[in-house]
Amino acid sequence: DICAEGGKNLLDLPYVVKGNDMSFSGLLTAALRLKDKVNIRDLCYSVREYAFDMLLEATERALALTGKKEILVVGGVAASVSLRGKVEALAKDRGVELKVVPPEYAGDNGAMIAYTGLLAYKSGQKVDPEKAMVRPRWRIDQAEIGWR
Repeated sequence: DICAEGGKNLLDLPYVVKGNDMSFSGLLTAALRLKDKVNIRDLCYSVREYAFDMLLEATERALALTGKKEILVVGGVAASVSLRGKVEALAKDRGVELKVVPPEYAGDNGAMIAYTGLLAYKSGQKVDPEKAMVRPRWRIDQAEIGWR
């Protein structure tokens, strides 16, 4: 948000949302290619606007598909005043409740990730580090959650 302040020109950058899957790699690559060629504040502003609009599109689609009546904004992104304003407008438009974590708790999700690991461990769900893998296209409905 800080670098984006003062940015006025929205640059042409990749926007990729397929269903509820988003890809930020093209956005990052384009930003890296442009960083020495354009006004840095315009670039930061553009990256922020594209990324947040992608999140909003996926959020609106998720609301429509699930019938949920609330939006939760947590983690470091909850500290963004810009995102909060956009999500407030979406919540009002869709008639759903918005819950945003207080700024003092809007930090990195490291503690939440660690807690999830603790729950998995306590439930007997363990992964040998030698066999651990990253699945970039892993769908949330494919995750095994052993502590529910």
